[in-house]
Amino acid sequence: MFRFATMLFALFCLTTTAALAQIEVRAPGQQTVAVANTKLLPLSGTPLPAVATELHDVLAYDLEQAGLFRQLDPASFLDDARKPGLTSTQIDFNQWALLGAEILVKGGYSMQGDRLLVDFRLFDVVHRRLLTGRRYAGRRSDLRTMAHKFADQIMKSVTGSQGAFSSRIAFIGNRTGHKELYVMDTDGANVLRLTDHRSIVLNPDFSPNGREIIYTSYRRGNPDLYRKLLSTGQEARLAFNKGLNIAARFRPDGREIALTQSATGNPELVLLGTDGSQRRRLTSHWGIDVDPSWSPGGDRLAFVSDRQGNPHIYILDLLSGETTRLTVRGKYNATPAWSPNGERIAFTRLENGIFDIYTIRADGTDERRLTFGPGNKEHPRWSPDGRFMVYSSDQGGAKGIYIMRSDGTGMRRISPEGGQCQHPAWSPQR
Repeated sequence: MFRFATMLFALFCLTTTAALAQIEVRAPGQQTVAVANTKLLPLSGTPLPAVATELHDVLAYDLEQAGLFRQLDPASFLDDARKPGLTSTQIDFNQWALLGAEILVKGGYSMQGDRLLVDFRLFDVVHRRLLTGRRYAGRRSDLRTMAHKFADQIMKSVTGSQGAFSSRIAFIGNRTGHKELYVMDTDGANVLRLTDHRSIVLNPDFSPNGREIIYTSYRRGNPDLYRKLLSTGQEARLAFNKGLNIAARFRPDGREIALTQSATGNPELVLLGTDGSQRRRLTSHWGIDVDPSWSPGGDRLAFVSDRQGNPHIYILDLLSGETTRLTVRGKYNATPAWSPNGERIAFTRLENGIFDIYTIRADGTDERRLTFGPGNKEHPRWSPDGRFMVYSSDQGGAKGIYIMRSDGTGMRRISPEGGQCQHPAWSPQR
């Protein structure tokens, strides 16, 4: 399934200490780095313009989405852009400084039989030095992932933490007439259907190592919990108690799964082993308890309950067993998602007949609304680096998958046209 896992990444790795000041990633657009993103040149053999263009365009898309870069117009590039440059001594830094560039992307590619080799370099123009470099090897079909991988490296060089462009997004789509599980790249490319249940599939979640995915399916008539090994497609039914087995989430250490079950007649939060074995019941209340989301430390769960009348977000401390109410505004709050750094929880709120996305600190303070305008915005999930969110929305008519920066800016639809797409989940970094 994930063919890029077989690629040879260890051929080459260059790193130097980044001299650029690191950017405050929570305020995209307030401080930007001027980047010259040149097209890669052939290192040997016949030039392949389509390869160079696609590598350039994928990288440019990622840098634009990051909101931290100002990309210089390629039409302004001087003759150094048409010269190979894999080392600092081969770069005419004066030309790039004249254009106002602060960082520079250069490199090359070559085909060796059916293998594509790509060399990326990132240079600090201001201090005239190499910041980082990577060589990737794989098939022609792996080209986009190579560019996403280097975009992640650029983010690490500039911000100090790895990007998430090479990760994947799972979602539920009905383009076949049934709700099935799909995965795609973070820019919407390489859509792949993972299930053929010809029924209703819901609520996917990746394992912490990214090798497996769990989801609910009505394949046998009951909403049962399944898990699938992404490398082989092997599938197993984990939980099939009578009633609900829904909204399952892996614990951050990958050893347990929290989900909602209704075998007792009332929807409650339950803890399972990854083999489906029953560990313990987490809630016991007359209200409906659903949609658990783990804190990064795995010691708390945010969830939705109507135990005080309307659906609100609550937090359960697994060590003490204490439950506290998080949201106090609105009459319908749902689908919480804890940020990777543990500072904020995203959720949706229904007001005036429309769902929008909000975030709030884990202590209940500093609530912020992120989305506005027509259409429902639902099921937010964070990227593994916390810089972005993915969600579903019907703002364009048919429901699709969108991403935005964590401050609500940079919204883009990424799911393919055709059918309805919903219930997104973001994989760990690869």
